[in-house]
Amino acid sequence: MRNFTQPRSADHNSKYQHGFLDAFFSGLSCVVSVPFYTGFLPLLYWSGHGKLARQMTLLMAFCDYLGNCIKDVVSAPRPKSPPARILTATKDEKENALEYGLPSSHTLNTLCLSGYLLHYVISCHENADASHQVAGFTFVCLFVGLIGLGRIYLGMHSVIDILGGLVLGLTVLAFWLTVHEYIDNFVTLGQNVTSFWVALSFLLLFAYPTPESPTPSFEFHTAFTGVALGIVTGVQQTYHQFHHENVARVFTPGLPIPNFAGRILIGIPTILLVKFCSKALAKWILPITASALGIPVRSSGYVAALIGPLAVKKSNEVKQSGGYLQKMFFSRQEMFDVDTGIRLLQYAGLAWSVVDLVPSLFSQLNL
Repeated sequence: MRNFTQPRSADHNSKYQHGFLDAFFSGLSCVVSVPFYTGFLPLLYWSGHGKLARQMTLLMAFCDYLGNCIKDVVSAPRPKSPPARILTATKDEKENALEYGLPSSHTLNTLCLSGYLLHYVISCHENADASHQVAGFTFVCLFVGLIGLGRIYLGMHSVIDILGGLVLGLTVLAFWLTVHEYIDNFVTLGQNVTSFWVALSFLLLFAYPTPESPTPSFEFHTAFTGVALGIVTGVQQTYHQFHHENVARVFTPGLPIPNFAGRILIGIPTILLVKFCSKALAKWILPITASALGIPVRSSGYVAALIGPLAVKKSNEVKQSGGYLQKMFFSRQEMFDVDTGIRLLQYAGLAWSVVDLVPSLFSQLNL
């Protein structure tokens, strides 16, 4: 399936270009992008809808890993430009354009998350009128359809990419609706959850396939794997304090709008500060730890001393002075990219602060 030719419909999207459609579909793509979810999910946790937020976070991580794995295994290119006109209005879209095309991540993520949200709302309002359920289902179908159409219009995907995202999304959503209660019970009330999730995160990092050409997909997967790790770790520790089903929810007397606004004003700067500090701490600790263990490492961009020739020099020094651990496990290995570990810890720290540190601040400030 590698390097197949894209359908001609994707190559001729420039015929239908229009300024309003450019702005509309570009904005719609931003609304369902990973940065949007990264900003939206903390608000969901702080609004009191902890179960929904947990499920959407873990589902997003699962979709991100599975979709990116398939992209890098298949290595199907995006529509060629020219003749296709690829419109990338944001930095995030420019990075997305460097990935392979099949399946469409935007379509996959939108279908799964909006479909799960619809399921959650319906399950919470079992006595709701059937017309409301039909309206909700129609809205989800229309929304997913517009996202898929927008990806074709922007030149980012072919029709086959969109269909692949739809089929994979329906499969993942059906699977998730079967297991989501078991997963949530394990995360909130299980035994040895943190150690299990740490091992799972490392397994997913090392089990990731190698694409024909380097893409940002592995970096995106690493970031959201870190988010899932931080969320699970934090929720496991503080479930009975901040995340059980009886916590106050927004738009109720227990959490009025002014208090929720206060949570946002306190929470957002705090998690951004934690993200910055986590990255700085990881950049300092991981190279020292790797050197002490005799593990040869390099850096793609985070640690200046481990980039290019300096990395090779340090790696040779490590090999010459390596201990038993290095000789046993790493003597025949290439250098590891320390940026992967830094990115994992950075986003794990960010997510942990969302569900542990920041709710503790809310408790102290009576928010």
